[in-house]
Amino acid sequence: MEKSSIDSIRQNFNEMVDRFTNIETGQATAIDSPLCMELVAQTARAMCPEAATIMDLGCGGGNYALKMCEMFPAANYTLIDLSENMIREAERRVSAATSGQVRSVCADYRTVDFGCNRYDIITAGTTLHHLRTDDERESVFGRVYDSLKRGGLFFVNDIVIGETPEIDALMLEGWKSVLRRNVPNEVDFFLKKYETEDTPQTLMAQLDLMRAVGFTQISVLHKHFNFATFVGVKDN
Repeated sequence: MEKSSIDSIRQNFNEMVDRFTNIETGQATAIDSPLCMELVAQTARAMCPEAATIMDLGCGGGNYALKMCEMFPAANYTLIDLSENMIREAERRVSAATSGQVRSVCADYRTVDFGCNRYDIITAGTTLHHLRTDDERESVFGRVYDSLKRGGLFFVNDIVIGETPEIDALMLEGWKSVLRRNVPNEVDFFLKKYETEDTPQTLMAQLDLMRAVGFTQISVLHKHFNFATFVGVKDN
């Protein structure tokens, strides 16, 4: 199936700000989203308690950054998202939750210069499945690695596909059961979006890519059906 254009995805998210800006229910189609955000924030505080610079990649309405603000209320935050409406709302919400500076960048993170040795923590919550090719994934993961300070953390929560067609089908059916429970009237809508907008990879492929670009101490924090949360540490 032909994938949606970047402009189409941007417009889609511009029209869905209200849906995605509730930290408890805003990501009802992402399995265990509140739990995963809490795991990311708690792990970040345990591993990098003095974090002062945090980037939320593909920030949407800012839910991941807001959860980080609970742990790091004086940090400086950089928010990057394709959607003008999403990032405007994220900037408003995060600015109210931190005493630090908030910088927002409305752009496609495939082309943004993240800088070097700039961030203590980078989060990517349910966004990297929009990358289309291996080259795009390698570029983003590599630039994230370069932009982290030594000891910095990269957290990913995202859709993953199974290692075999049989496992993938089982995991997809599990997700469908969650959709039927959480958004019973919109199951077909979100499954079509999955087919037309998303290009997820296996969990193992993404962990291997983390290692390939230089991350160490890679840990899987959570996996449930076709969603996983993991973290890598930059050691040098």
